[in-house]
Amino acid sequence: MKQIDPSRIRLFFEPKDRFRMTIEDDCSYITVRPAWASPLSNPKRFLALLDSKGEEIVTLDDPQRLPPDSWKAAQEELRRRYLTATVLRVDFAKVEFGATYWHVETDRGTRDFVTQSLQENAQWLSDHHLLLIDVDGNRFEIPDIRGLDDKSQEFIHRIL
Repeated sequence: MKQIDPSRIRLFFEPKDRFRMTIEDDCSYITVRPAWASPLSNPKRFLALLDSKGEEIVTLDDPQRLPPDSWKAAQEELRRRYLTATVLRVDFAKVEFGATYWHVETDRGTRDFVTQSLQENAQWLSDHHLLLIDVDGNRFEIPDIRGLDDKSQEFIHRIL
């Protein structure tokens, strides 16, 4: 893994929808994709910056050591890549032939989605914090199931 001092990295958008990177006195990358190396076990640490082919350019142990403008740009691109809806209520959930069908209310509106293999795609981040990943890779988070209404909690406990 290549070691680069984060202060030498400039991350920016040019044009406004293309995430780019320049390493001071070295080179530039026209297309860069940020990805958390271990988003569940070490959230906000170990940020990998990948080139257009998905190959690692560098992994930053502490991305907050980036210059402030670069860290802000990285956070914006990460928000785009890791869209996570917060589940406010579970209106319906049913398991059929290994697939779980969900109808939920989120902070982004009403959503219907399907999860497969709940052993892999329903991840408990703590005793009460649940992350669901649907078949399309969308993420649905329940920060604290105890904060949901009784009906929602019943669906979750019955299925999981």
